[in-house]
Amino acid sequence: MYIPSSVRNLIWCPILITVLAIVAIGFGWPFWATVPVLIAILVIGLTLSISGARRKELETYLLKLRQSVGYFNRRFMGDSSLSIFIIIDSLFRVDNPKLWDWARACDMSRKVFNTWCNSFLDRLESDVLSGRLETYIHTYLNEMWLLNNHYYEFVEQFYEIAESVELPRETLEQYNRFVMEYNAFVQEFRENVSHFKKEIRTEIEPPSMRFAREIALATE
Repeated sequence: MYIPSSVRNLIWCPILITVLAIVAIGFGWPFWATVPVLIAILVIGLTLSISGARRKELETYLLKLRQSVGYFNRRFMGDSSLSIFIIIDSLFRVDNPKLWDWARACDMSRKVFNTWCNSFLDRLESDVLSGRLETYIHTYLNEMWLLNNHYYEFVEQFYEIAESVELPRETLEQYNRFVMEYNAFVQEFRENVSHFKKEIRTEIEPPSMRFAREIALATE
């Protein structure tokens, strides 16, 4: 019968204490010599159990963070149709040279963001097996917050342009689809940060992850 490792880690201590107690009684070991040994085993068992539970909890946090970064990279970076940089590229179809200059500058930033996000995900993958989980979670949580906030600046800039310049309806609809999924990601990340703050040292406040604004479309 399969016994989960978490259960095995908990039951070895009482079993060992019981066996030693029976042996001690059977061989007539003095009480004053047996009790300290049993107490020491109990303390060691409790310490290892608490440490194991803590590590399991940190591994769960790191897994959630890795999933968030992976989702962000898959849905909002690269050649995804929901990448704000892909949406900005559509401005080249608008007859406005000033917008082209801004779009070209954003294209340079896109390459930096793609490299950053891919590197971030690779580091998360390699550090899952590390022993310094709490340090890594704190560092990577801050990095995810920083990455997203810089990304949000481009989202906000596009929104301001869309509010002041007439853009194709197709581009605006694509942006609004992005907003719906991006805001769902932000909401989930806010909830994760709120949960992490109870266990991990972090100065990040959930409201600092801002929601993107949807663009009102004219009725056809």
